[in-house]
Amino acid sequence: MTDPALPRLVSRFRVDWLLRQVAAQGGFGAVLARGDSEAGAIAVVTRSGGSETLLAPVLGVAGYEMAQMASGEAVAGWIARARQRDPDLWVIELDIPQAAQLVAQILSPG
Repeated sequence: MTDPALPRLVSRFRVDWLLRQVAAQGGFGAVLARGDSEAGAIAVVTRSGGSETLLAPVLGVAGYEMAQMASGEAVAGWIARARQRDPDLWVIELDIPQAAQLVAQILSPG
């Protein structure tokens, strides 16, 4: 559970932190679309073994969590539709083993 007295990290910092962690582990990360620096949501495209998966925040029973929203050829369409609805959305790409676990650890609250 997050402490309400602690400020939420701004989106730009969270993106930079995730990309640094990926690089430190020998992976590759890139920003595909920049969103709002302060409060933009962050979607992540992960690549592994020639396949791609898109993770995005969804509201669950315990607050926001990262969930798989699209895979394969559907990823590009999901991004296009999401960016039309929310131009503040960040989209980043990660190419590293265990990307989903790293994303959950860094981007999920709590």
